[in-house]
Formats: sequence, C-alpha cells, structure tokens
Amino acid sequence: MLIGYARVSSQGQNLARQEESLVLAGCDKIFKEKASGGDFNRPQWQALCRFVREGDCVVVHDLSRFGRNAEQIKVEWESLIEKKVDVCVLNMPILNTQQYKDMHGVGKLMITIVFELMSWLAEEERNRIRVAQQEGINKAKKEGKYKGKPKKYTNTSTGQDKLIYEKVIQMIKNNQSINHIAKTTGISRPTVYRIKNELLLPHS
Repeated sequence: MLIGYARVSSQGQNLARQEESLVLAGCDKIFKEKASGGDFNRPQWQALCRFVREGDCVVVHDLSRFGRNAEQIKVEWESLIEKKVDVCVLNMPILNTQQYKDMHGVGKLMITIVFELMSWLAEEERNRIRVAQQEGINKAKKEGKYKGKPKKYTNTSTGQDKLIYEKVIQMIKNNQSINHIAKTTGISRPTVYRIKNELLLPHS
C-alpha cells in the first residue's frame, strides 16, 4: 500500500502541490498536516506511523517533510525502515528503498550512504536559504527599506480580518481576558496583546 505524507510548517502555507504529487504517484491514502518540522509529536505523522504495516511504502514529496534537520530526518527514516516499511522520496528518485530490495546487503549499504548524503544536502540547502533571507533582511534594514511582515488585524484591514479586529477591540473594551479573546477569535495571544497596546496608545 502506498501511503503519502504531506506537511507544511505554518497555517498560511499551501499543501496543494505536495498533495498533487502524491496523488500522481498513486498513493492509496494521504496523511496531511500543517505543523513544524521540529515537532516530533505531529498528530498526522504519529497517525501514519501507527497505520503503516510491513510491506507498505511511505511516499513524501521531499526529504525535509520528515523533519527540520539531518539528525531528525534520520530518526524518522530509520523508524520506518525498522518496521520493514519502504520509503520513496519523489524529488529524489534515488531515495526509493523498493528498488534496492533484491540487492540484499549491498542494497542496504547503498541506500544508507545515499540517504546520509541526501539528508545532509537537504539541511545544507535549508541553511543556505535561511542565510540568504537574513542577508536580504539585513541589507533592506540598512537601506531603510525593510518593513517587516505586514500586520493582519488592524483598523485598515478588510473583510473577515476587519470583523475579527473589531471583535477583539470590543472584547478588550469589555475587559475580557487575553486568553479568552485569543480562544474566542482564533488569533494568537501576542496579536491580542499588540492590538490592546495599540488601543492604549495616545492618538496624535
């Protein structure tokens, strides 16, 4: 049985591209979630690990779906291999354990070497992107062009964001607790604090 796993790190990211590639790969079942790669207790990943059986094959779009760094990727990979579950990484066809089955010990050695190399390369690429992003931010700050991430809930928001902002304002004025406001509106506590602080600022 082919079992797909799709993951993005935040609610604002889209799973569609990964899902499409997993469907095209012929997956019989797909587990998907929006969760940080640094979290070992991702609900859908844990559900997948409970679901798979010997002889199944777990399919992912890329190696980083397993985790944030090479060590974590290795832990998750080896946990599947120990269950005699195959793994297929779509954007790295060489990382398909099914093709090494008939090679016995040599095949196991080959997939181990290739996996170690590819997981290291995946981590290096993430680090390179992170450094490039930070360098871009630093440059923009020096040039006075960096504005940071735009605020989602403000008095200039529109649509549903505007309605949520107004509801938060009303609840703040009614002396509702930060925790209650965050839970009721579905936005983070820091965002509620930010709106509250802005509300308390004297108007110019």
